[in-house]
Amino acid sequence: MLPTENRLRRREDFAAAVRRGRRAGRPLLVVHLRRASPRSDSGERTDPHAAGGDTPPARAGFVVSKAVGNAVVRNLVKRRLRHLVRERLDVLPPGSLMVIRALPGAGEADHDRLARDLDTALQRLLGGPS
Repeated sequence: MLPTENRLRRREDFAAAVRRGRRAGRPLLVVHLRRASPRSDSGERTDPHAAGGDTPPARAGFVVSKAVGNAVVRNLVKRRLRHLVRERLDVLPPGSLMVIRALPGAGEADHDRLARDLDTALQRLLGGPS
């Protein structure tokens, strides 16, 4: 299970990650990552939803459409993705927003294939070794 403080819940946050973040596509999923908003000249955050004081933790959300499969398959894919993201929260920059959109092939994919695609997409977005 993904900790509460790391869950992306609001529509505005999903939209910010998808519209203003970087994207990396893989055969099974598409990852959108928006890094934390920089501070303005006055020292305040430019993100109106950011908590005051410390930088908020990285947060992740998931989009799994009916094209992936029936409700049982969609929930299985979401559980697998949540588990994979929980193990990788420490590599995400603090305050970043990540949205993972599962593609139709994700329903038939096993855990290892999903993990490989997620790792490759994160490496591309974070500038790590390819």
